Amino acid sequence: MTEHQTWFITGASRGFGLELVRQLLDMGHRVAATSRDEAGLRGAVGSDSPGFLPLALDLADEASVAEAVRATVERFGRIDVVVNNAGYGQLGSLEELSDAEARANFDVNVFGTLNVLRQVMPRLRAQRGGHVINLSSIAGLAGGFPGWGVYCATKFAVEGLSEALAAEAAPFGVRVTIVEPGYFRTDFLSSGSLRLPAQRMNEYALVRDSEAQHTEQIRGNQPGDPVKAASAIIRIAAEADPPLHLLLGQDAHDLATSKLRTFGEEISRWKEVTVSTGYAEAVAAA
Repeated sequence: MTEHQTWFITGASRGFGLELVRQLLDMGHRVAATSRDEAGLRGAVGSDSPGFLPLALDLADEASVAEAVRATVERFGRIDVVVNNAGYGQLGSLEELSDAEARANFDVNVFGTLNVLRQVMPRLRAQRGGHVINLSSIAGLAGGFPGWGVYCATKFAVEGLSEALAAEAAPFGVRVTIVEPGYFRTDFLSSGSLRLPAQRMNEYALVRDSEAQHTEQIRGNQPGDPVKAASAIIRIAAEADPPLHLLLGQDAHDLATSKLRTFGEEISRWKEVTVSTGYAEAVAAA
């Protein structure tokens, strides 16, 4: 990266967001970092750099998002890179999770992202450039995880809206990257970032096993290094032609390639049924 840029990062008080803020400030970039708790954010970052702008932000409140974007532009003059990092995991089978629990996960992971996009895109379009980086998950590509259905649904939504945004924003010189991490040793599996269902159903043994596995075995033993993940994100932001999809972690790579292989096999197996649904003249022409 040859010049200092202004980054706008949500969910910056922990995990990937916090590590991005630290590395970017060390590199001399300007960072507007947001969190629900501004004081906690200041303490976590521990920097008095003039390039650091901590902001309290309620993602579910579009007026709050608008004010944070306005304050960033007022302070730094522009926004170059937007990282939609804020989000949390919701465990529980689809049957046992309440409507309120499901909607709350979408409010943060999906509608919070949309609130940010609506506020930053006018700025990026006007300056004819920028980079939007949306944090998804390998669970946004592969959904076969018992107990993670609602969370997977939010990340599948992020994948879809991001691909559409990439097509819509390209004429304005705005690039889009979807980051799809596997398991990284952040506090994502801690109580602050992972919510368990209020009502558990004993019938879902696979879901209960998944809860125990993630909270008792995987937590603290994830194979991915968040320092290296943040460095990889910063690296692709400097690319002239960045990827639309960026997998992070060997586990994410393996799951994605397995999904592509099995999906391709399924498409081929059922091709006869697939192509049989057209009008007779279309089938004959094919």
